[in-house]
Amino acid sequence: MDSGKPIASICLGHQILSAAGVLKRKKCTAYPTVKLNVVLSGATWLEPDPIDRCFTHGNLVNGAAWQGHPEFISLFMALLGISVVF
Repeated sequence: MDSGKPIASICLGHQILSAAGVLKRKKCTAYPTVKLNVVLSGATWLEPDPIDRCFTHGNLVNGAAWQGHPEFISLFMALLGISVVF
């Protein structure tokens, strides 16, 4: 996280980031059952309402559930500086 490299986490992936101690001062969401992990790790919880809502905070793109994959991938591509043109 400190290197600034892009990180993408969706659903229960925040359990790994919480255990690694890298969510402190981040604003993020995850699957609602992981909310306690996220809050206790020092992050600010963003309510995933609706459940497909995704967010970017610094180098972290995060989402709550598979329903958010289109927005999640779009945000991650933007973070990587990639655009798709048809």
